[in-house]
Amino acid sequence: MSAQTATRAQPAGRSLPSTANLALRRTWIELLAFLREREAVIFILAYPLIMMAIFSTVFGQEEQGSAAGSVPYAQYFLPGMVATGVMLTSFQNLAISITVERDDGTLKRLRATPLPATSYFLGKVGQVLIVTTVQTAALLVLSATAFDVPMPSTASAWATFAWVFVLGTATGSVLGVAFSSVPRSGKSVTAVVTPIVLVLQFISGVFFAFFALPSWMQQVASLFPLKWLAQGMRSVFLPPEAVVLEVGGSWQHGATAAVLGAWLVVGLVVGVRTFRWRRRDDG
Repeated sequence: MSAQTATRAQPAGRSLPSTANLALRRTWIELLAFLREREAVIFILAYPLIMMAIFSTVFGQEEQGSAAGSVPYAQYFLPGMVATGVMLTSFQNLAISITVERDDGTLKRLRATPLPATSYFLGKVGQVLIVTTVQTAALLVLSATAFDVPMPSTASAWATFAWVFVLGTATGSVLGVAFSSVPRSGKSVTAVVTPIVLVLQFISGVFFAFFALPSWMQQVASLFPLKWLAQGMRSVFLPPEAVVLEVGGSWQHGATAAVLGAWLVVGLVVGVRTFRWRRRDDG
């Protein structure tokens, strides 16, 4: 389906669809385009599930923590996988896809249609929300059924999950749009974006217990949203007594909201100021 399908000229005497209506149509187009890219489906949608299965199978009998508070490896690993899934689907996916669309002229053609820019960006965010929701649901089902990871049993825990999930997804999406202006071309975007995401995964408590990392690494990770997203998810999926494993001695929900919110604002400001619809060599 072409980009112009959602913005086809209307018959005389009829107004164009609303911005919200166009955003819904654009969301469908973006979702179809994502699913047609096998590499994206495997390395973004399925990646957290694959890693969860591998690591939990290999280290499933180990426990993370100390006598003061310990949890099975799979249970400790799950929050990090949820967090990294959100970042992959939002930040990495959008940073790469938008850069490629700019490079192949898709953005330039879209800009020449009646499609409002707001509908285009809402379509991207809508696609991210759908994919992330499906991905996270599949990850929770896999963890609960294959590795006996207990799910939250209180409404407050699920409420925490909801706001951390939504805020983290929004922040990752906005940052992905903003970062899409950094790579010089579609050919180089993967080489630019992927190492950043990998480094953040290793220092943010995704693959390793955050409390076991060197203090300087913890301080660096605390500057970026993935660490706080993973910590927020740990507060949902780990038992209350596991709070002693946190570096700050608490779940720090206020700090999680503040850091993710600050990055959301930074992404919005930078994105508005730097977003380009054309390649650098196209004027």
